[in-house]
Amino acid sequence: MTTALAHESDPYILQVPAPDSPVVLPQWIDPGNTHPNTRYRDSVWSLAPLIDNPGATLISIHWKNCPAPLRDEMKRVVWALINGERRPTFLRTKGLSARGRGAAQTMLQKYCEWFRLARWLHQRGITRLADCTEDQWRIYAGVRRDEGISRVHAEMVLGYFTDLWVYDQLSARPAGISCPPWETEGIDDYLPSADGTDNAENSTEPLDPQVLGPLLIWALRFVDNFADDILAAWTEQRRLMEVAASNTATSASRAALKEYLLPLVNSGAPLPAAHVKGRLYLARDYVAAHTGATHAQIERLVMLHDVQDLVLERPAPCPLNVPVTGEIEGRPWREHIFFGEAATLMQQLGTAAALVIVYLTGMRPQEVQALRSGCCPAPDAATDGTTGRHLIRSHHFKNVLDDNGNHVSAGEVRDVPWVAITPVVRAIRVLERMVPEGELLLSAAHHDVHRPGGKQHQGAIRKTSLNRRIESFIVWVNREAEAQGIPDQSVPEDPHGAIGMSRFRRTLAWHVARRPGGLVALAIQYGHMRTVLDTRTSSGYASRSRRGLHSVLDVETALAAADTAARFRDRTAAGEKISGPAARRAVTAAAQAPRFEGRLVPKTFAKKATAFLARDGIVLYDNPDALLICAFKHDNALCEPELGATAPRQYACKTGCGNTVRTDTHARQLRARAEEIDYFANHAPGPIARKLRANAARLRETADAHDATAQSIEALT
Repeated sequence: MTTALAHESDPYILQVPAPDSPVVLPQWIDPGNTHPNTRYRDSVWSLAPLIDNPGATLISIHWKNCPAPLRDEMKRVVWALINGERRPTFLRTKGLSARGRGAAQTMLQKYCEWFRLARWLHQRGITRLADCTEDQWRIYAGVRRDEGISRVHAEMVLGYFTDLWVYDQLSARPAGISCPPWETEGIDDYLPSADGTDNAENSTEPLDPQVLGPLLIWALRFVDNFADDILAAWTEQRRLMEVAASNTATSASRAALKEYLLPLVNSGAPLPAAHVKGRLYLARDYVAAHTGATHAQIERLVMLHDVQDLVLERPAPCPLNVPVTGEIEGRPWREHIFFGEAATLMQQLGTAAALVIVYLTGMRPQEVQALRSGCCPAPDAATDGTTGRHLIRSHHFKNVLDDNGNHVSAGEVRDVPWVAITPVVRAIRVLERMVPEGELLLSAAHHDVHRPGGKQHQGAIRKTSLNRRIESFIVWVNREAEAQGIPDQSVPEDPHGAIGMSRFRRTLAWHVARRPGGLVALAIQYGHMRTVLDTRTSSGYASRSRRGLHSVLDVETALAAADTAARFRDRTAAGEKISGPAARRAVTAAAQAPRFEGRLVPKTFAKKATAFLARDGIVLYDNPDALLICAFKHDNALCEPELGATAPRQYACKTGCGNTVRTDTHARQLRARAEEIDYFANHAPGPIARKLRANAARLRETADAHDATAQSIEALT
């Protein structure tokens, strides 16, 4: 009786669920969530009622993965995980005063570890969670540690086991799980040794420039050049399919079918064919639309004359009656778009548009997945008559919590909108033509063009599906580049593995920091990004407590600056001389800069990177276009950096700047570039040749000035 009363007075205790109890209690389900709720007795529990992010994968718990003797007890703990709230007193001891219920993805990670523990206990003959004693905890912690997981991962896993104990205490009928010993003894002895390879680091590698260049070119080509043709072809293909589906069998339609198909069969001519799931078949919809015959009539004729075998021997494409206006290298990219091909091209078009958006905005994949038609309206005219910038208003999801510290799966509208440059606006407009008004731009239901009218999936295309579509897009691009005679525009394999949505954000920061004004960079984009980011005003990306892309850019810029300093040290140590008004500052900066081995970036490095870049006058920036190093000091800079900027506008580098530094390597590069320009001048018309030779002469003069004024590092220190 005393225990029952205690439970009634404790708001954190959950009553024991009945077989018909919902898996997710109603108070945790957003009113707009339409996913069905499962019941406690079910063998599969759905966590979809907790998931409102349109791009998130729906999660289910399969109880067959938990050993039967431990299943009933584990069910009560997992149900408490889904519906319970850890006590504030416990959270404060962990430094988590502002953090409440986690996301469904976090619940997935926890119950998977709990199931793994249950299977280990079952193998040892333990059939009650209460029999998982301190000794068992110690042994199992060692087992998980010895499986090669990192120190940070191991600490996370042990935290999940602590939660098993914590959530068990929220049940009105706890299993009696014992407190893990690391909660009283400290956790260090249960963790692997720190070796610098922990997964608390951001190991996402930027895409190789040789990969990103052609990939972005083809994505923009689809959006700018091919979109009208593909959308028109898809409309025509759907029209033919609708006509074919509405045909009625008559003697006239049978006669028209024979008149159309039998002469082709008997004469040995090619037969209209289309690919279905990778195999060639008679293009039944195409034939039906052109003859008025029904599918049943066509099927009888196909079987009577063995038409399917003949199609495999002599297939013919089925051109759609739509104009082709897009071009590749100044010539039409297709003579015709064929029936059956339009669906594949539509998928590639959607992928291309997604690639343009995710790379040229710096959005996270889930933020791109949440975009809806109408998210980027035409800007209002400014008071001076000019047109304002296009702004994208949508949701973000990372670290979005309610007033009680609970994870908000639906996210929230971003306080500061993303700024969209022209290529992004065009990509959004293409996607808006592919989905109904107000729908998700990457709606799974409307982008599943290979199965129109089939099962309608909720939400956006999942991240894993988008990653597969990117790989499919690259296969298509490489095949097309070969067919078009431009193999140099194919997309090579990336040295760091598969190209996925998550890598573009880091790649954008890498290019902004390291490739200003480059071919891949798209100078307009980099100028836009650096200017907006360095402004640090309410209209910029960084004017929020959640730093977003700015922190990624600061990290990448700091790494680039550290690399520049390391190369500078190596060159001067090898005896190269230095010139330029900022030569002494460069020597000081190089001596103070850290050296980073590899690319792995600790999550805690963002603040350090920002502080590193804020050291005005002693941070080195490589400028491969101007063939110099910029020892950036804000007041000296002739590139007119924004107020508060911590990096130069490298695409606006000007001669005579007081931040300039050159080494002997730069002088050699200046002369090599002058030789290249002279070569082009020898093959150019007179006026252009004169300008080119004058440019080459200026480069040689700059190299000569370096040779005349350069000093050794010993002379400068």
